[in-house]
Amino acid sequence: MGFFKGIQYAVRGLAMGLTTPLLLLLGMARFVVLLVITIALTGLVFYYQDAILAFVWEAPDQGFMLFLWELVSWLLSILLALVSVIVSYFFSQVIFGLFVMDYMSRVTERIRTGREDSPDDQGMIRLFFYLIRQEIPRALIPVALSLLIMAAGFLTPFGPLIAVLSSLTAAAFLAWDNTDLVYARRMFSFQQRIGFFKKNLLFHIGFGLFFLIPWVNILFFSFAPVGATLYCIENEG
Repeated sequence: MGFFKGIQYAVRGLAMGLTTPLLLLLGMARFVVLLVITIALTGLVFYYQDAILAFVWEAPDQGFMLFLWELVSWLLSILLALVSVIVSYFFSQVIFGLFVMDYMSRVTERIRTGREDSPDDQGMIRLFFYLIRQEIPRALIPVALSLLIMAAGFLTPFGPLIAVLSSLTAAAFLAWDNTDLVYARRMFSFQQRIGFFKKNLLFHIGFGLFFLIPWVNILFFSFAPVGATLYCIENEG
């Protein structure tokens, strides 16, 4: 049930973001930055796709093995395109995404409840360093580990299975990066917030499922804070 609820809130957040002027403006700002960085990284991936695969598996001369090599080459490129979007996501976070995500979450909470439940005494500088501190444990480290596992999967017989599992892991942590905005802003402890993530793991996998679809994920990344905030405030307690 939680898995399908995750999909539902991802779609609801996108719909609300696209139909609310302020959220649309903020989401499109993230979308443009993500799109530009993704196009650049994906272009490099496809340009060097043969060289990347040749590093792992030298191209055969002819026959069925050459066909299989070409097939694996394109599958690898699709997977690396997904990685490009995730890396682009982190670059956009460093540029301004943290503030945009937090502000989108605050706006969504005010629209939905008429108020914003967070401390009022945080200045801009203190808020900046606070957001950075929250981002490291909840997103950068877990997803970086997921990408390392994905890369290691290519060196084992279970590579495809490991790649799928690591992709789902990355998607779940990226979803938590959005749901955690509400509780981090309310100064919940990290232990409480990671407990929320574990308790609602299936929801986060469902919510992050769209993050695994190349190009579509850029749109869902851009408006994910909206759906995540809706889930948190509508399912409290």
